[in-house]
Amino acid sequence: MIERALIAAAIVVVAIGIAAIIRRREPEGPPVDSFPSPRQLRRADFPRPDAAWLVALFSSTTCGSCPDLAAKIAPLDSPQVAVTELTYQDDREIHDRYDISAVPMVVVADAEGVVRAAFVGPTSATDIWAAVAELRTPDPTG
Repeated sequence: MIERALIAAAIVVVAIGIAAIIRRREPEGPPVDSFPSPRQLRRADFPRPDAAWLVALFSSTTCGSCPDLAAKIAPLDSPQVAVTELTYQDDREIHDRYDISAVPMVVVADAEGVVRAAFVGPTSATDIWAAVAELRTPDPTG
């Protein structure tokens, strides 16, 4: 009887150890708090993760205002700013990972993937460009 209890306890300890090892190997997912936009992105999920800034347009091929927004963000592409469009039809896994529930959505993220600005729905180029310029300008007060 005691032998069986010891064997059962040993099996439980081994199972807990294996679960801990597996949990450590899996990368932590992004925080899920996406409405109206995600707060954090994993930069490795997007092109040019080494760029200081990311401007990502979440769109859909059935979205009427998405092509206009893609044209508005394209001029922001530079060595410091990676610009990308992710359509639901071509990049469904990314849309699902970040729980994107509305398109068009433009997010501006820093090098760490922290979303510093977001725009949901049709937005003017002026608003997007101004937000990116303001974020890229260092604060002179510290």
